[in-house]
Amino acid sequence: MKRFSRTVDFEVFRPDLDQALACSDGSKGGRPLFDPVLMFKILVIQTLNNLSDERTEYLTNDRLSFMRFLGLGLSGRIPDAKTVWLFRERLTQAGAIGGLFNRFDATLRNAGYLPMSGQILDATLVAAPKQRNTNAEKTDLRVGRIPQDWQDKPAKLSHKDRHARWTLKFTKAKPQDDGTMPFSDLAIPFFGYKSHISIDRKFRFIRKWKTTDAAAGDGARLREGLLDKTNTASTVWADTAYRSKANEDFMDKEGFVSKVHRKKPHLKPMPCHIQRSNARKSVIRSRVEHVFADQKSQMGLFIRTVGITRATMKIGRANIVYNMRRFLLLERISITA
Repeated sequence: MKRFSRTVDFEVFRPDLDQALACSDGSKGGRPLFDPVLMFKILVIQTLNNLSDERTEYLTNDRLSFMRFLGLGLSGRIPDAKTVWLFRERLTQAGAIGGLFNRFDATLRNAGYLPMSGQILDATLVAAPKQRNTNAEKTDLRVGRIPQDWQDKPAKLSHKDRHARWTLKFTKAKPQDDGTMPFSDLAIPFFGYKSHISIDRKFRFIRKWKTTDAAAGDGARLREGLLDKTNTASTVWADTAYRSKANEDFMDKEGFVSKVHRKKPHLKPMPCHIQRSNARKSVIRSRVEHVFADQKSQMGLFIRTVGITRATMKIGRANIVYNMRRFLLLERISITA
């Protein structure tokens, strides 16, 4: 936490936080609010350590390192779990996470970390608590309709995630001893959301991102603002999910150079020259997998909230914190070099 305090200037987030919270000037009285930058630091601690609101309150009171990071003394007033939840909820409803992400991205650019070496696109599935719905309820959800039974029970509706979706997660399973490939090993049912990102090739910072349900296709997101047009190098790396005529035409029209993997011909062996080309592309494209591994292993990325608005807030916080950790690493390397 010391390195975070020394390296990251959290005051740059204050204008966006003040605008999103729209706090009064205190002229009407009432209990003084906690400093919004302090509250945002608490969200950073929460994301870094994969903490619940209650656990965050307890550890903030217990750990001196957290208190020093927040600038609090032993006798200082510490936000409770409900205050943390309310602060995060207000930022979520205000849609502030995009502005906060862009604010820190501007900080990275001012520090000299400019995207100038091409970009890599990919997506990963983010799990959410499974919903047990009937077939009729699933049919209603697909067409964007709230099931009648849920409308009559507001408490039940508030606990139902109407935006997360089921999909099949395909794995590279190895054959069993008898040579068979069980379906359960090849296609695993998955429920939740999907995090789409674009990172720059050199520094591996996340530059663009988007959150969708798990069933959304990867390729279509390329044409929905996922490409970073400020990257001075026009090369784009991605896996076969992004290979389509529509995407190739779009990138050609926008001036990008496609390094997207080519697909294997249907019912035919992969030509050797395409196989070698894909292997060369994989050396670069595989760097994006390290981002997802960091978020899921170090931060324990998992959606415990209801709805895509809160899921976007969760994934956006993970993206900001990843960029912060990456910034700390690169700054430490530059000092020791």
